[in-house]
Amino acid sequence: MNKTSGRPIALTMGDPAGIGPDISLAVWARRETRPTPPFLLIGDPSVLSDRAKALGQTVRITETDCLHASSVFAGALPVLPIRCTAPVVAGEPNAANASAVIGAIDAAVRLVMAGDASAVATNPIAKAVLYEAGFGFPGHTEYLAHLAEKATGAPVLPVMMLAGPKLRAVPVTIHIPLKDVPGALTSELIYRTCMVTAADLRSRFGLAAPRLAIAGLNPHAGEGGALGLEDDALIRPVIDRLRAEGLDVVGPLPADTMFHDRARETYDVAICMYHDQALIPAKALGFDDSVNATLGLPFIRTSPDHGTAFGIAGKGIAREDSLLAALRLAAELAANAEGTHR
Repeated sequence: MNKTSGRPIALTMGDPAGIGPDISLAVWARRETRPTPPFLLIGDPSVLSDRAKALGQTVRITETDCLHASSVFAGALPVLPIRCTAPVVAGEPNAANASAVIGAIDAAVRLVMAGDASAVATNPIAKAVLYEAGFGFPGHTEYLAHLAEKATGAPVLPVMMLAGPKLRAVPVTIHIPLKDVPGALTSELIYRTCMVTAADLRSRFGLAAPRLAIAGLNPHAGEGGALGLEDDALIRPVIDRLRAEGLDVVGPLPADTMFHDRARETYDVAICMYHDQALIPAKALGFDDSVNATLGLPFIRTSPDHGTAFGIAGKGIAREDSLLAALRLAAELAANAEGTHR
């Protein structure tokens, strides 16, 4: 057993009122029929126990640390306890428990940065609930970048990738209104996003020469300026620069023709200009088994590609497929990274 395979994945519980507890319990309960890499769940054991009872599951929960989690995993769900300060009711988020949600993320990053965990996987959080408690970051990705910079002293550019069996897609701009996208796009941001993506595809995804397809911003990639100037003014110079530096890049491509079956065979990742341009095709092609992976961090982070789903929490109908895919991808990337650094 190599060093990576002996270390668990640090999995946060996410919002305790959401489906994070449901799908975490389901993944562990079905570990023998759906092989799962060992993980240490960071959250409130009593919430997990109560949710298991509500779902009619018999789950043995053992409070432990990262060192012993992998050996515990076969017989019990290993949990690093972080207690909620207010009662938890499935489907009813409570900002009073924001400190536990954030504390679990902090703990996961500490463990992976210390080398005790092989990767971080995060269950969904409710940003609006955290904002109510004073959370000062747009979302998970930005907060993880903050923690990485705090730990290393070096700034990072976090890049969101939706990775599924049929498509990998990266949005250059993420959680901003559509009307703000043209102003937020710069050639430097597009360039840095492509460079981070290519570097992680090489070091973690095992692609020696990754192929990048870059989408245009406007319909028909601007139609030579008739439908917008950004494609020629901002995106095309970046493509020329990337090619000059030896990257395999095509574009800017009309977004309406780059996601069909034959087109996807020609590239390894689609670089898109805004959130929905990337996430709509990614989720349409693999809603249940796509994974949100954050590139550019000094550690591996994956997450399900869905939200907290408060409306179905505690009802026994949440599907764990995306979380299982996130855990499997985290383990795969950790193994690849370990092999690269030998």
